[in-house]
Amino acid sequence: MLSIAPAPSVAEPEPPPSAAAPAHIAGRGISVDFAHDGVVQRVLSGIDIDVARGSFVSLIGPSGCGKSTLLKVMAGLLAPSEGTMTVGGLPPGEAAKRHMIGLVFQEATLLPWKTALENAAFLLTVGGRATPKDVALDKANEMLRLVKLEGAARKLPSQLSGGMRQRVAIARALALDPEVLLMDEPFGALDAITREEMSRGLLEIWERTGKTIVLVTHSIDEAVFLSRDVHVMATGPARIIETLPIDLPPHRDEETFNLPAFGEAEAHLRRLLIQGHAGEHR
Repeated sequence: MLSIAPAPSVAEPEPPPSAAAPAHIAGRGISVDFAHDGVVQRVLSGIDIDVARGSFVSLIGPSGCGKSTLLKVMAGLLAPSEGTMTVGGLPPGEAAKRHMIGLVFQEATLLPWKTALENAAFLLTVGGRATPKDVALDKANEMLRLVKLEGAARKLPSQLSGGMRQRVAIARALALDPEVLLMDEPFGALDAITREEMSRGLLEIWERTGKTIVLVTHSIDEAVFLSRDVHVMATGPARIIETLPIDLPPHRDEETFNLPAFGEAEAHLRRLLIQGHAGEHR
């Protein structure tokens, strides 16, 4: 199971951000158009979204509804056709240059000739950071301990399971100490048991680090278990049809799945997704 190694000292958790606090990630009127063979298609339409500092939110919706596209706008990988997006008050591209944003994708995309430790340290040594090698490796070791992989530091990606490779990818993203972690279906290729273990481990990492996390997922249970808010998207063109606050205890474990509030949130989101597939919110 992915769990957090004990530390000599742990700071007291910060209080939750107040409702008046400015959003860490803020989007206003976000629309994205793609052109193909001279035909322009709108894939995101007028999306407004706020993500509070230190919160964990999920984006769910039908396949092809623009979840990953919205995440790319947050990451500065794609400029919106209309509207504005900020991360920490900055345009996403500028925030990315300042290493405020960490990215984790469905595929770990590790360098096959480098060890887990070297892969975790990789982003510290490229892109003009020029971090001394010993400092980069020390930081990477710290992140591997955080994801409970210190024992696999010298292994190559081919010697790691799918879940272990994703843990290395998470460690690599966290090594830059970003304020925001954007995750696009990071556990989608894993088996069900490994996916549950990774979800619990990710929740522990969030509780430990206080990062702002935005997760794209197709799993309703995963979204409810991990998130403080779930943004539900629909197609035709893609937009957010509802933001559901998740009313569950702050600390969550296996028993959380048995709570009535969990079942109620899961059922409500399932109804919204069915409606989103059918286009009933148009």
